Amino acid sequence: MPSRRRFLTTAATLALQSQPKQPNFLFLLPDQWRPDWLPGNPQIPVQLPNIQALAARGMRFHKVLCASPLCAPSRACLATGREYKNCGVASNQHDFPLDQQTYYQSLKAAGYHTMACGKVDLHKKTLDWGLDGSRLLTEWGFSKGIDNAGKGDAVRSGAETPKDPYMAMLHHRKLAAQHVGDFKKRRKYNATHTTPLPDDAYCDNWIAENAKKLLQQAPKGKPWHLVVNFTGPHSPMDITASMEKTARGREYPQPNKNTEFDDATHSKIRQNYTAMCENIDTRIGEIIAEVRKRGDLDNTLIVFSSDHGEMLGDHDRWGKHVPYQASAGIPLLIAGLDTKKNQQTDALASLIDIAATFLDYAGLEKLPQMEARSLRPVLTGKTQKHREVLHSALEEWRLVWDGRHKLVEGYHQETMLFDLQNDPLENRNLVASEKVLASRLRKQLN
Repeated sequence: MPSRRRFLTTAATLALQSQPKQPNFLFLLPDQWRPDWLPGNPQIPVQLPNIQALAARGMRFHKVLCASPLCAPSRACLATGREYKNCGVASNQHDFPLDQQTYYQSLKAAGYHTMACGKVDLHKKTLDWGLDGSRLLTEWGFSKGIDNAGKGDAVRSGAETPKDPYMAMLHHRKLAAQHVGDFKKRRKYNATHTTPLPDDAYCDNWIAENAKKLLQQAPKGKPWHLVVNFTGPHSPMDITASMEKTARGREYPQPNKNTEFDDATHSKIRQNYTAMCENIDTRIGEIIAEVRKRGDLDNTLIVFSSDHGEMLGDHDRWGKHVPYQASAGIPLLIAGLDTKKNQQTDALASLIDIAATFLDYAGLEKLPQMEARSLRPVLTGKTQKHREVLHSALEEWRLVWDGRHKLVEGYHQETMLFDLQNDPLENRNLVASEKVLASRLRKQLN
């Protein structure tokens, strides 16, 4: 009898060992990264070796929108896997409703060690993160993390007394006054001078260090999720002296339909933007190296995307908020696990789909009322089609895009229809001449 009991115990142990391990999730989420600022674009001289390596290990999506091109709504849509009208956060003047479920909560309930660092941005209205950055992390579904303010929020809330861990660090190091004074000089995008901060106090570098520490402290033998919310390349265009050394001397396309600055100024703005992207790429390489050091790289799905884009002067606009592709469009690369390698796809994808994709790979059901759809069938090559149309919206306007034609309603109380295949810069409104097409898209919009 004892020998039979030993046999059953051994058999059960072997059965458990033969079951596939739940995968880990590394989500790299910078703030305000344009969809066209990636390797492979001959017009944009940007060097991103680590992001390029991710693309070689996985799949790059070319037709991707965020559900709303503004920080707080976009991140609320992502957390819940819902479209803008159902996410509970209409603008940056609202906090995330705590009665809404997040995919982070689902992963944590299933045994994941859920982590976040950087600008989580789910309580945009309330400018208080706690000096350790832990305020509301548990309620949102994180096991551990360090939530910090975004660039402008940090200075607005913590100029005198810090309200977040990043400004607390700057105050402790006697750097806060210099940083606040510098930001007062950066009212417009053409402020391209270098920051007085040293490299190790620059926010994205500090966030990357926090990410590495979280990975080092994560329990072994337990699946984990880490979202790294970089504050760049969000404006202002502040770069360190070391970043500037490689930024200058590059030529870029001038903004589309811009009347604000001269060509040299526009080029310098884009040089700074590129330097911020390249710095994040360096930090991404360091974080992935930490995953490799843990021995987890082969069992980790890595996602690179952004919460929204950046106009960079196109159509005389800066930042986000608007329905043009530079604002509502985002990059998306996914690598690892069973993802097809070195592939590109025109399958329509939304940022909210990342939530459903993580739950799918974790073996979990989607949240109730979740509108996100798992990208796993596309990633594994089972299908080349994902959605018929994509939606994005913000306050007074909304859009629908079928991958070629895009209908926008409510922007400046207008209706706009663009053919992005023949007019990628969105300069020709076809709504008057293409009434049948506009009617078809309007039905899909509604």
